[in-house]
Amino acid sequence: MARQPDGPPPPPVVQKLRLQYAKRGRLRFSSHRDFQRALERALRRADVPMAYSAGFHPHPKISFANAAPTGTASEAEYVELSLAERCDPEAVRRALDESLPQGLDVLLVVEAAPGALADRLEASEWLVVLPGTERSAVESAVAQFLAQERVDVERLTKNGPRTLDAREPVVSLAVEPTTGEPTIRLVVRHVTPTVRPNEVLAALEMLGGVLSEQAAQATRLRQGPLRDGVVGDPLTVSA
Repeated sequence: MARQPDGPPPPPVVQKLRLQYAKRGRLRFSSHRDFQRALERALRRADVPMAYSAGFHPHPKISFANAAPTGTASEAEYVELSLAERCDPEAVRRALDESLPQGLDVLLVVEAAPGALADRLEASEWLVVLPGTERSAVESAVAQFLAQERVDVERLTKNGPRTLDAREPVVSLAVEPTTGEPTIRLVVRHVTPTVRPNEVLAALEMLGGVLSEQAAQATRLRQGPLRDGVVGDPLTVSA
């Protein structure tokens, strides 16, 4: 018979909150694991009554969903928290925002709607600034990319190189009609494995040589349900 931990079982979950946070400035270089540790410390400092798992090594019930790649900024990262006591969502937002380092900014906390949060994150919208590039070259590469049915790029994994189709999940890709550094707006469906902005940029480089020695600056503007090519808000009740 399996050995059971001593003591009473942990309190049940009585409330679930969904949290939207931003990753800005130098904190865009923080990894997903870095944020996990920072959030757990902030929850303890803010005295949020988390629900815990059972077993010999209980841990707070936190569900992370589709974190942005390390090195990219984001205005639309999401976490779900399970609480053992009911709390005011806005009070939790303020307390966590004060407890997290500047650059990891809590934007919104709401009661969780029915269904899994991850199922509502169908696509992402990105804005990518391309310093030191020529607008005409970017426009030409984008046009070539959109004209293709498939554009293969390689991702280096722990098991070696893996070929991905960077074209199929791209819903839209356009050069922004702004002055200054060329900037592209990208909407990409979440597939398995997820195609990242740097892989779309690699495809553009292959097609048109648009990249420069300066690093591209990618920011995720939103992620959520995809309707008619537009990425919606995953925290609203309606899908």
